[in-house]
Amino acid sequence: MEIQSLIFFAITFLSILSTPFCVHANLEGDALYALRRSVIDPGNVLQSWDPTLVDPCTWFHVTCDHHNRVTRLDLGNAKLSGKLVPELGKLEHLQYLELYTNNFVGQIPKELGGLKSLVSLDLFHNNLTGPIPSSLSKLSNLKFLRLNNNNLTGRIPRELTKLGNLKILNVSNNNLCGTFPTAGSFSKFTEESFVNNPRIEGPELIGFVRYDSSKECY
Repeated sequence: MEIQSLIFFAITFLSILSTPFCVHANLEGDALYALRRSVIDPGNVLQSWDPTLVDPCTWFHVTCDHHNRVTRLDLGNAKLSGKLVPELGKLEHLQYLELYTNNFVGQIPKELGGLKSLVSLDLFHNNLTGPIPSSLSKLSNLKFLRLNNNNLTGRIPRELTKLGNLKILNVSNNNLCGTFPTAGSFSKFTEESFVNNPRIEGPELIGFVRYDSSKECY
């Protein structure tokens, strides 16, 4: 009886130790699998995304750190179509979200503003619509923001000027409107970052042209 009790307590202890990892891995796996359910995948590039596996780090196109936390999602030029899902915002250790050159439609989920570790957000060459979420201004580690060649509309959120680490910005070839900010981190970007937006009036001119003018912009 004593040996059985020791075995029971040992198993229970090991189970408790492993629980945080399992919960964390399941949360990330659930978030990624929500994306798989949302998209059409004619090339079966997501075939390895098996929801019965505890650890999504075994899936193709997913990279993890030594703590088995998802840090990269590389699905550029994968011929995927469908909508991005808000669950992606739960990948709090994600550093690279590479979804460029696909056929994603719909809006950029505001929940992506929760990706506090994100360094690169590449959504260019898709068919995304709607506004650029102002919540992206929370991505304090972001260095690369490429949203060009979509059909995004509305103003460029002035809150994005708070992104002090931003090195590359490209929102060209969309349908954005109004003026573009020139303060903060945006002071180093040329008009090349904003070209081919027919409704953009030009740079914000402090003291002359109000950024939040009453002119309709949607």
